[in-house]
Amino acid sequence: MDVLSNLAYGFEVAFSIQNLGFAFLGALLGTLVGVLPGIGPVATISMLLPITYVLSPVTGLIMLSGIYYGAQYGGSTTAILVNLPGESSSVVTAIDGHQMAKRGDAGAALVVAALGSLFAGVVGTLLIAVFGPVLAEVAFYFGAPEYFSLVVLGLLGSVVLAHGSALKAVAMILLGLMVGTIGTDVNSGASRFTFGNLNLIDGFEIAVVAMGLFGISELLRNLEEPPLQNVVTRKVGGLWLSRKQFREAAPAAIRGTTIGSILGLLPGGGAVLSSFASYAVEKRVAKDSSIFGKGAIQGVAGPEAANNAAAQTSFIPMLTLGIPATSTMALMVGAMTVHNIQPGPMIMQNQPELFWGLIASMVIGNLILVILNLPLVGLWVRLLKIPYRLLLPAILLFTAIGLFSLGNSTFDVMAAFGFGVFGYVIAKCGCEPAPFILGFILGPLLEENLRRALTISQGDPAVFFTRPVSLGLLIAAACLLVLMVAPAFRRNREEIFQEAD
Repeated sequence: MDVLSNLAYGFEVAFSIQNLGFAFLGALLGTLVGVLPGIGPVATISMLLPITYVLSPVTGLIMLSGIYYGAQYGGSTTAILVNLPGESSSVVTAIDGHQMAKRGDAGAALVVAALGSLFAGVVGTLLIAVFGPVLAEVAFYFGAPEYFSLVVLGLLGSVVLAHGSALKAVAMILLGLMVGTIGTDVNSGASRFTFGNLNLIDGFEIAVVAMGLFGISELLRNLEEPPLQNVVTRKVGGLWLSRKQFREAAPAAIRGTTIGSILGLLPGGGAVLSSFASYAVEKRVAKDSSIFGKGAIQGVAGPEAANNAAAQTSFIPMLTLGIPATSTMALMVGAMTVHNIQPGPMIMQNQPELFWGLIASMVIGNLILVILNLPLVGLWVRLLKIPYRLLLPAILLFTAIGLFSLGNSTFDVMAAFGFGVFGYVIAKCGCEPAPFILGFILGPLLEENLRRALTISQGDPAVFFTRPVSLGLLIAAACLLVLMVAPAFRRNREEIFQEAD
């Protein structure tokens, strides 16, 4: 009953005019960035972070969340119609979805993708509502040593499931930790690594780093290699499923939802891993696996449900434990810290309207997305015809305006473009920006709780091993380290991400 009463409270929060409006805006923007090639949800959320400064925390997170799971929907639309996945998690959808479109079943493919995503999104949201409070019960056992161990676990988790070399991911985390120390030491009040520049007294704003590292660097990469925009203009009709198609798709969607709900909890590319895992399972359980790659409806229903379930359940570790499972969740943490909200076990006690309002908005957002994605398919296809040379200047202009609005400072604009060049360079070196942003965001929390724990224990590091919760988290971190050096795991991980590329 507690869950039902809490959900009722959440819907009361989510159904306010302002929150409904921004839920719709987030879903619309998410669908748009999922449809348009070269602009992902991470880049978009980073560019829109300044907006959250003037919104309430609940409203801001509702909008950013809509962008995140809206992009999963939008990516499937272009994957099916033009064989151009808007999102890496939609790569698998394109395999059979586009084959269905070529034989005249585009409408059925779009319907099964939308309904499978809706089902998975609602189930994932209910899982957050049920298991979120259970995880939050550990709040009573969390002190400085536990928070330190938790951050260590989160950072190592991002290394284990990061794209590319684990050594490079570790280097990016350490670099992010170093940049996070720039500014004023909260304990001594001394300036650190500012080199006499007054603009660095408070360190770098999370929005400046994120917009540069994800948004501007992505635009620079697209300048070098503009996204393909080969658009199929054939009219899409038949937006319904036959009884046979429904019977084939429903079990696949249920299996995909189960897989995505579990894998979405893992640090790293949960949605990508989930969609590939679901496709592999569907091929294995099928009576005739030769139909896959030729327009099998199970190859659309399963992966679409999996990536959307993973998108929803990735909120669980972020909200209840303060561990961002993906780079998008790391930006969500950044948006919360802007409002002096610390995600973690105490969030349900301290900000119940944020936790339950966000959960309720996910159900509403998923319904909005079905309404947006099916009737407006023709509009999305027409938007794909806009030349990228026209999109790029407009995106840069709005990015610069957003950066300047942070503090009416040209320093923020220049710093963001500096981080953009840095992001472009590290991408060329085969490094991922996600571990860097995780290190930057979680670094101050790591340092603060390390110093606090050692102060309480009078400098004795045994405090991290004598407390059961802290010891358990460190053991889990050690297990991740063992997994990281296991050759079989590294090989399988790289195979999955190479297919996503």
